[in-house]
Amino acid sequence: MWQILTDTGIDPAPERASSTWAQFLRTQADALLACDFFETLTVTGARIYVLAVIEHAQRRIRILGATPHPTAEWVTQAARNLIMDLHDASCRTRFLIRDRDGKFPHLFDAILADADIQVVLSGIQMPSRACGTRSVDGDPRRGAVLRQQP
Repeated sequence: MWQILTDTGIDPAPERASSTWAQFLRTQADALLACDFFETLTVTGARIYVLAVIEHAQRRIRILGATPHPTAEWVTQAARNLIMDLHDASCRTRFLIRDRDGKFPHLFDAILADADIQVVLSGIQMPSRACGTRSVDGDPRRGAVLRQQP
């Protein structure tokens, strides 16, 4: 068996199975989105929740909306808007990574599933901000400035 695999140029299974997370992201980047909520403060001190999505292939961040109270209806409508935006941009998204935040209703996942996008939940002990963003650059009173994490 080893000779057949070697003759066809296929590495043994242990080497193929040892791809890193970074290699996986590079190979799947065109089909991969990640989303998360982050919090920021307005000039008056009010807390605002912002729903952001990052397209890994283009390193583009989409702000789906901001609200002081993210209800299930609001998050569901944001998912519908995202699907329409992706369709208009002819994106071939297959996966969306999100955390287990209670702000995401079951209907959020169902809307994405109807669009053939599989929702992948991050691990329970994973750090927040699965989207790869940080919310504020400097003083929160200057407003939220998105930056990609290195």
